[in-house]
Amino acid sequence: MLHSPMARRGMVTSPHHLASQAGLAVLREGGTAIEAAIATAATLGVVYPHMTGLGGDAFWLIAEPGKPPVSIDGSGAAGAKVDIELYRKAGHKRIPARGPLAANTVAGAVSSWQLALDVSGHWGGRLPLRRLFEDAVFAAREGFAVSRHQAAAAQRGLADLKRLPGFAETFLAKRKVPAAGSVLRLPALADTLERLANAGLDDFYRGEVARAVAAGLQAAGSPLRAEDMARHRGMRRRPLSLNLPCGHLFNTAPPTQGLASLILLGLYQRLGITEADGFDHIHGLVESAKLAYRIRDAHVTDPARMSIHATTYLEDGILDRMAWEIDKTKASPQPGAGREGDTVWLGVIDGQGRAVSFIQSLYHAFGSGVVLPEIGVVWQNRGCSFSLDPDHRNALEPRRRPFHTLSPGLARLKDGRTLVYGTMGGDSQPLVQAEIFTRVALYGQGLQQAVSAPRWCLARSLDGEPPPAGIQVEGRIPAEVRGQLAEAGHHVHVVEEWDSLLGHAGALMRRPDGLIEGAADPRADGVVAAF
Repeated sequence: MLHSPMARRGMVTSPHHLASQAGLAVLREGGTAIEAAIATAATLGVVYPHMTGLGGDAFWLIAEPGKPPVSIDGSGAAGAKVDIELYRKAGHKRIPARGPLAANTVAGAVSSWQLALDVSGHWGGRLPLRRLFEDAVFAAREGFAVSRHQAAAAQRGLADLKRLPGFAETFLAKRKVPAAGSVLRLPALADTLERLANAGLDDFYRGEVARAVAAGLQAAGSPLRAEDMARHRGMRRRPLSLNLPCGHLFNTAPPTQGLASLILLGLYQRLGITEADGFDHIHGLVESAKLAYRIRDAHVTDPARMSIHATTYLEDGILDRMAWEIDKTKASPQPGAGREGDTVWLGVIDGQGRAVSFIQSLYHAFGSGVVLPEIGVVWQNRGCSFSLDPDHRNALEPRRRPFHTLSPGLARLKDGRTLVYGTMGGDSQPLVQAEIFTRVALYGQGLQQAVSAPRWCLARSLDGEPPPAGIQVEGRIPAEVRGQLAEAGHHVHVVEEWDSLLGHAGALMRRPDGLIEGAADPRADGVVAAF
């Protein structure tokens, strides 16, 4: 059985070892879980620049013992001049995934950091931004080793990325992708982090950095303007919740797919499956996911545009009726193609039991591919998830927020344990979350065992390639089980073991006696850091 690290005074898990260590260093200095999360997130924006950074969006779940969890929405809206006609005039039938016209929504991550720091301040958190950014600045200025995931992502998208504003001079060496293990420096990003540490995070939206952002975006050809940055505000919100026999589950509200994550687990619990990792477990979660995605795809968008409140679908009567639709022996029709997404999830629990489940993303690898050279920031392409069909649930409109696959998980179990968990993986996030949660909360597996175990998801692809129909499974799933799935009507595609298609996940859990248990995903470059 795999060993899960344990500690008492604090623990961090993230998909990169340097980021986890940055968060741990803050905890060692008496920082709060939120302060450690920001140090981790800032470092990930340097050492995992293909997945996250200042130019992306973010969502938080924060839990303090004895109090209801809170959520922070750090998602940005489309610009005031971003509309369907803009793309039709440019000859586009859909919003491009790369280039200046893909950089069409404000980046909200930095605003979410400030809202989280406000919560931390009520806890007594006092570490300055300069300290929280210290490791990120060092890595950006002095250099870090290019990860194999960064190198692979850059190579996959090279044909498009190398032509985009600022990308080649920032991330390529003589127009070629740096090899994994080579040293990369991002001095402009180091300067920007130092500027924000001195001037405050609001400077990103309404200060010197904001002016540089607006000028860089306009020069690149993006439709975003300074007024779009100045108008942005992050939001503190109430998370969605679901009560199950094993505990109380939380996830983020629309525009995220957190609703799908909770529906999935609510349906699966009603199936009465008693063992992990066999046919019943895999089939039950896949079929529950299909129904959850059906609700998500029909209704979830910017909450200001939703006609039915998300909590409606978490009522017992509705979940009961939906569960009756699941055939325990046969596969139902496949939903639409899965959305891709390169993302980082990280978790922190400090010695006082305060817990953070946090997710941050550029959407596709390197986002829009547009790099603002003066400040070293890669801009997201989250807005390419909008539709140019005015009747679509997620139709593009000025100042509308796009649908988000980002959805961190948190649970308070009936036995007193607190669990934070999450994964990257676009459309597959709810299903991978459910695999980890059910293994731990329903079937008694240790965290590292649950995270490392063979994984499956509804088929998805990377970088815009059409995914195959059916489900993708790691080859470590026994041939007998794969055969049973095929006999039930699932189109089974075996992928490489430890494949990034199936997410970079992680989890932390605090027991009632104060011990914290953690797991990092072998599919990524991360570790659990604790003391």
